[in-house]
Order: sequence, then structure tokens, then C-alpha cells
Amino acid sequence: MKVYSSLEEIERPFYRPALTIGNFDGVHLGHQALFKKVVDLADKKGGEKVALTFHPHPMKVLRPDNPPKLICTLEQKIELIMAAGIEHLICLPFTKQFAKTPASYFVKNILYDVIGVEDLVVGYDYACGKGREGDINFLKDMGKKLGFNVHVIPPVKIDGIIVSSTSIREFVKKGDMKMVRKMLGRFYQIRGVVQKGKQRGGPVVGFPTANLAINPEDLCPKPGVYAVQVIHGDKQYEGVVNIGFNPTFGDGKLGAEVHIFNFHKEIYGHTIKVNMVDRIRDEKKFSSPSELAEQIRKDIEKAKEILLRAQQG
Repeated sequence: MKVYSSLEEIERPFYRPALTIGNFDGVHLGHQALFKKVVDLADKKGGEKVALTFHPHPMKVLRPDNPPKLICTLEQKIELIMAAGIEHLICLPFTKQFAKTPASYFVKNILYDVIGVEDLVVGYDYACGKGREGDINFLKDMGKKLGFNVHVIPPVKIDGIIVSSTSIREFVKKGDMKMVRKMLGRFYQIRGVVQKGKQRGGPVVGFPTANLAINPEDLCPKPGVYAVQVIHGDKQYEGVVNIGFNPTFGDGKLGAEVHIFNFHKEIYGHTIKVNMVDRIRDEKKFSSPSELAEQIRKDIEKAKEILLRAQQG
């Protein structure tokens, strides 16, 4: 997949492109339905498969005091969109100036003139342009004038709930990883660089941990202990993670401590990816390292049961 960071990088309109547009935070099942339609339409015509997204998240620019926490990083979003079969991803910088773009200019000068849209695929609630003036009816009218088709994808529902980035954020905050997995079509993932911690995991408690800082912009699951899959390089391992403030030792700083089963490598400075499979318990304070160690042993046994079930589907 080729990624474009500006319109100037697009040298010519794409060939008979099917295009979808969105923030795609999380690349959840609703977004995946858009990508599938793009792939199907393009394949029928021999056209190119194109997606248009924005960075940073528009709400970070429009509502800087309270932007939404990100379900996935830009890096992960790009990986997931590529896996969905998209050939060209246009990632436009979102600025206050861009937010003032009239819908008519956006459609005519960008979607039609620059991209060459032939089939436009949008979600049921999509709108573009200043003040969201370019709603579905507007897009269909512009399509008739300029000669492109508009395909509206209905909402995807899981257990009667519309799949959306907003609903996924709420379930992540509750620690409901099962529901999050249903809506994403995969496990929720946190990732980061392993940092040197207080060196207590192995010597003091008996369970070495890989310590990850939580990016303030990223959506952090509810504090507690979770069964996880850990990806390091091209290998996957099993483990448990404690997300929280480490009350037993009074650290007071939000972080993630991952104990990886049967793992003995030195990975400081390495990036790991942590798939959040299921929540085991709340974080709590223990009276001593030995009491904490006993609880961790119980957590590991519970995690192994959960991970075995996850493997079995």
C-alpha cells in the first residue's frame, strides 16, 4: 500500500477509483465494511482501491482541551487499512484552516479533480466540509452533477449496539475486552517500548516484567490485571499485564507491567505489542511482596485458562 501525506504527492487521478473517507480510529467492523465495499467495487471495474483519512484526529484540532483518546496509533491504523486490501491511503494533515473547507470545494476540487473518484463509499452518518454541511443527500447530488456513484453502508451492530469508535471507547474504559474484540474483529492492542523500571518484578516479587509507559493520547483500558498475548518481533507469547498505578509500591504513575510466560530475553528498548484478551481482576494494594507474589501466581493460572479458551475460539 502506498501512503500519501499530502495532495501534492498525487501526480494524477487514480484509475477508476473506489474511495472511502473517514477518521478510521480503531478500524473497527464498521470501517471494515467500508473497505470491503471499496475492494468489491474496484475489483469489478479493475479500478484502484483508495482511502482518505486525517492526522491528527480532527477533534484534537477542533477540541484541543478534550480530544478523544485514540483507539489505535497512526502506525497501527495504517497496518490495519493495508490488511483490509486498500492500495492507496491518503493521510491528510488536519488543521483549523482545512476544517473551514466548504463541502462543495472538498468534493469537486479534491475528491473529483485530484483523486478522480468514480465510486464513493461512506458510512450512514458521514458528512464532510465546514460545519458538516456535506451530508449524504449533498454527496448524492454532487455525484449526479459530476458523474460518480455514492454507496452508503448501513450501521454494523453487535448485540444490538451500533459499532462505533465512541462505543468502543466506552467498553475499553470499562475493561470489557470481550465486547471490544467483537466490535473490532480482533483483540484490543496496546504497544510501546520496554523501559527500565524499578527492577522489582524479578528480584523482589519473583515475576520479571516488561514495563511500558502509557501514551497520554492513547486509550488506556480500565486499570486492573488482564490475560494477554504478547508479540515481540515475529513471535507471539502469552502473559499477564497489570495496568495501573502499582499501589503496593506506591509509584502513583500510570503504566503497564507485562509478565511474559516462559520468556527470558533482554528486551529493554524493544517494541512489544500486547493483545488484551480478557480482564481478570481489579488492581489492588497488597500488604507485602510475598502476598502480591501469591496473587500473581493465581492470576497466571487464571490467565492460562482464559488464553487456552481464546485459542480454541
